[in-house]
Amino acid sequence: MSSILVLVSCGQVPDIVDKPIIFDAMRKELTLEYLSDRYGLEQEEPTITPKMIVLHWTVIPTFDESFEFFKGPILASSRGDINDAGQLNVSSQFMVDRDGTIYRLLPETVMARHVIGLNHCAIGIENIGGTEDLPLTEAQVQSNIALVKYLSETYDIEYLIGHYEYTRFENHPLWLEKDDGYRTEKTDPGHDFMKKVREATQNLNFKPIP
Repeated sequence: MSSILVLVSCGQVPDIVDKPIIFDAMRKELTLEYLSDRYGLEQEEPTITPKMIVLHWTVIPTFDESFEFFKGPILASSRGDINDAGQLNVSSQFMVDRDGTIYRLLPETVMARHVIGLNHCAIGIENIGGTEDLPLTEAQVQSNIALVKYLSETYDIEYLIGHYEYTRFENHPLWLEKDDGYRTEKTDPGHDFMKKVREATQNLNFKPIP
C-alpha cells in the first residue's frame, strides 16, 4: 500500500478495503440465536452498540486462509472447544494483513463471534499471524492504531483490550455470558503489541480495564 492513512477534515481515517464474509439468512439466524442463548438478548436484527475494541491474532499464517475460515456461517468442526456454545462461525469486523492492509469483513455494528461474553458490544480486529515464526508486524501495529483511532471517533468506545484480557470483565455490567463454564484461555495479540497500541492511543482516554 502506498499509504495506510488518508487525511480527512476531522482526523486520520484508515484506508479500509471492504471484503465481506457471507452474511446470509442462515448466519443472521445463527447470530440472533447466539445473542438470545448466550446473552438473553432478544433482537430482530443482529446489531450491536459498540463499547469496546478487542484486538486478536489469527495464528493462521495468511489472509486468504483466515478469510476462508471466517467466511461461512457454520463453525468448523475443528473448533471443538467452542462447538457446544453454538454453531455460529467465528469472525470479526476487521482483519489486518501482515503488510498493514485493513479489511472490513462485517459492518462495525453487526455482531461477530470473537470474544466470549462481550460480542454484543465489541468490535473485533484480527491480525494475521501471531506464531513464533510469524510474529505480528510493525505495519500491523500502525494499522491497528489508525483503526482504533477511527473507531473511537465514530462510536462511543469505552474500552480497548487484548483478547487475553477478556475474562477480567466477568462481573462487569457489559459481561452477559450465561454459562460460568464457557471460557477459553487466550494470549492474543500479545503484551508487547497491546502496549504499543495503548501508548499510541492513550490520548483517547479509554477506561481502565477491571
